[in-house]
Amino acid sequence: MNDSAERLNRAFAALADPTRRDLVARLAEGDATVGELAEPYDMSLQAVSKHVKVLEEAGLVTRSRDAQRRPVHLDAEVFDLMTKWIERYRRAAEERYQRLDALLDRMADEDQKPNRTEEAS
Repeated sequence: MNDSAERLNRAFAALADPTRRDLVARLAEGDATVGELAEPYDMSLQAVSKHVKVLEEAGLVTRSRDAQRRPVHLDAEVFDLMTKWIERYRRAAEERYQRLDALLDRMADEDQKPNRTEEAS
């Protein structure tokens, strides 16, 4: 498996969890510490930290040091990779639907044409 595929697998697996998706949504608003991320949840700081670690290992977030704070930030690179992957399959599906629409239009047009045996009667 190539590196991009592995990164995608890790990212999608990390986002399969609703808490981690919620953390990503919160981080989209701005950087936050693990403590700040943990505030709205009824779980331990250690549990939230584990969720952040999974997101970090998937390349979705990074942590930095700002004096005594260790803010967590979203990393757009993996999201760009995910978006490109999704877009490729979205385009393919859209093209299939357009071909189906064209076929249905042709079939409808043929149904509207008078049948030669009907014209002879």
